[in-house]
Amino acid sequence: MKLRLARQSRPNAVVVAVEGELDLFTAPFLRDEVRDAITNDSPTLVLDLRELSFMDSSGLSVLIEAWRLATSEGGGVSLASPQPPVARILRTTGLDRRIKVYPDVDTAILRHPE
Repeated sequence: MKLRLARQSRPNAVVVAVEGELDLFTAPFLRDEVRDAITNDSPTLVLDLRELSFMDSSGLSVLIEAWRLATSEGGGVSLASPQPPVARILRTTGLDRRIKVYPDVDTAILRHPE
């Protein structure tokens, strides 16, 4: 599989680490994991993107869906440690203005929601 996910409950948030490539074929796996994490663990979600090497528009759609679900549940979504190609997509699309991006998971948890 091109995508590996790991979920960890932390105080005040749930962290999902995303490793590999997020595209049309792998986005449904992240979508399911994120929905389950927000619904069952915490409406405050941090996506750890330090090991995510590629993301296309399907991945962006999952991030937007996660943000909508989390905010409707009284929480939110933060992104931590995106690699330069992923950070560039977030900037180019303007999604980084809607979903906060932090240098690491601990900072995302401490500062979220701002």
